[in-house]
Amino acid sequence: MGAMKVALAIAVLHGANDAYTAFVHPLLPRLMAKLDMSIAAAAGATMALSIAASLAQPVLGHVADRRGRRLMIVAGPIVSGVFLSMIGWAPTFTVLLLLLIAGGLGGAAFHPPAVAVAANVTGGRGSGMRHAVFSSGGTVGYAVGPLIAVWIVAWLGFRGLWVAAIPVVILAIALYPAIPTGENLVPAGPSLTVGRLARSLRGPLGLLFGVSAIAAFFQRVFLTMAPIANAEAGRSEMSGAYALSLYLAAQAVGSLTGGYLTDRIDRRWLLAGLTLIALPTHFLAFWFTPGTAPALIAMAFAGFANMSVLPPIVVIAQEIRPDRAALYSGIVMGLAWAVGSVAVIGAGVLGDAIGARESALAITPIMFIATLLAIHPALKRHGRPIEVVSHVT
Repeated sequence: MGAMKVALAIAVLHGANDAYTAFVHPLLPRLMAKLDMSIAAAAGATMALSIAASLAQPVLGHVADRRGRRLMIVAGPIVSGVFLSMIGWAPTFTVLLLLLIAGGLGGAAFHPPAVAVAANVTGGRGSGMRHAVFSSGGTVGYAVGPLIAVWIVAWLGFRGLWVAAIPVVILAIALYPAIPTGENLVPAGPSLTVGRLARSLRGPLGLLFGVSAIAAFFQRVFLTMAPIANAEAGRSEMSGAYALSLYLAAQAVGSLTGGYLTDRIDRRWLLAGLTLIALPTHFLAFWFTPGTAPALIAMAFAGFANMSVLPPIVVIAQEIRPDRAALYSGIVMGLAWAVGSVAVIGAGVLGDAIGARESALAITPIMFIATLLAIHPALKRHGRPIEVVSHVT
């Protein structure tokens, strides 16, 4: 099977996995009412899901580089789907956290090996477009997930959400033969330790990690605060789901655009420009009254800019060490996303003090730090797009 066909197959699984991850956010007001949760507790719940789906990625990517990627790629979405479809049954906040953590670990097992196989780094050069296909599959799933969750709950009730787990089991089994079995595995070597992980973050990988963590922080803030701000403004649960879906659908377009540009223009300045666009658009998404046309337009541009940064980040990381593609992908995705997710609890505490909308507005200037990291000279030699390299060589 050709590399792009493999990327498409994995993108479908990515969409399924991330759709379940998106179930939680539009249902936060319902969960808050059912379990008597504060805004800070709601932010903590989403943080638990994000950390579980993120923090284990470097370790699981390290395992996949050595033991094989196929099984993790298929099993991960099944685990996510089963546990995240059960949140309506949670009788307490503790049980909710356990379900979110278990579901998140499914995503952690899926992402590093999946992106390594999809992007398919060969000859030391990765494909931004193949990564974009993979990434856009996830963002499409993330975009439709809120609508699916709210629709099923409206149809079958909160506990009826469990039926959503059935399709992913069928899909994963059907796509299993399409996943390659002949990956180039890394020979047995030193185990992954905190010290080795910390040393890997010196230099260019650390800069990419920083940009990714900040982008993840802003995405998590939006996904957590937007539905709460929407509810505070007196709008319906479905209205909040539509707002999330618009933001996430724009991320799918941004992912494809970012992948296309990653292969064609200087990646360093691409990252700088996209992070600059993300700052005012996220600010305006909360500045305008929730649910109004200007707010929705700003949300679309914010989502576009936010996800456009991921293809150049991941492709550069994989090119730094092609033999550690899953591990390095896990660092700039999973570990960075975990750091960004932890910071959301601070936004939640601030939200309890001044309001969800005001909290989101207050933290927006942090995005400029990502721009400064993107233009650091250490990334200069990694900026050349693949088309330029092919002409040089």
